[in-house]
Amino acid sequence: MLEAVNLSKTYQQHEALKPLNLTVKPGEIFCLLGANGAGKSTTINLFLNFIEPTSGKALINGIDVASSPLETKKFLTYIPENLMLYPMLTGVENLDFFCGLSSLQFKRDELAVYLAQAGLQEDFFNQRVSTYSKGMRQKVGIALAIAKKAQVLLLDEPTSGLDPKASNEFSELLIKMKEIGVATLMATHDLFRSKDTGTHIGIMKQGQLLENFEAADVSFDSLEKLYLQHMHN
Repeated sequence: MLEAVNLSKTYQQHEALKPLNLTVKPGEIFCLLGANGAGKSTTINLFLNFIEPTSGKALINGIDVASSPLETKKFLTYIPENLMLYPMLTGVENLDFFCGLSSLQFKRDELAVYLAQAGLQEDFFNQRVSTYSKGMRQKVGIALAIAKKAQVLLLDEPTSGLDPKASNEFSELLIKMKEIGVATLMATHDLFRSKDTGTHIGIMKQGQLLENFEAADVSFDSLEKLYLQHMHN
């Protein structure tokens, strides 16, 4: 579970994130919508302990990220807009390496199973990642989450630049993760995927969470109108 308790971040006089209270429970996909500079990535980075909060707490499974960064990282997998893998290593080798960083060791056939569960085509398991599309690299990230039995997914614009087919495949993977109880927080610009995939949606602007509601409570048209209304105000 993810929880922000009066979480904020200020740089000099700039409030990048105003006090935020937010909970993402197991089996929920919370989509943070907003323009660049809205505070979405700042929120993700605070949960990752990439930056320190000015006030409040970011909690993962009830543990304060700032005071126990290594402990909380055991529970999560992070997939940024451009997932950095080693281009000269294969998909299997990359997965093996990153599992090793989490003190996990698997046989080669086990790693192949995780890649298959993440939707990567078998023909690419042993090809260098330099030949992969962005969508294929994202699948290696999902395979890592499966291998780690991650309880939390933190995603920062993971579908940016994906073609419609790859974006749809990624959404299907997120739904599979939801079904096994993973709590997902995703920063995105994609209104359609937020409505189609998310269980909850938040709209952010200038560091503030303006709206927070269940995806099932709005149609796509009403979501678009609400989003544009806030962006134009």
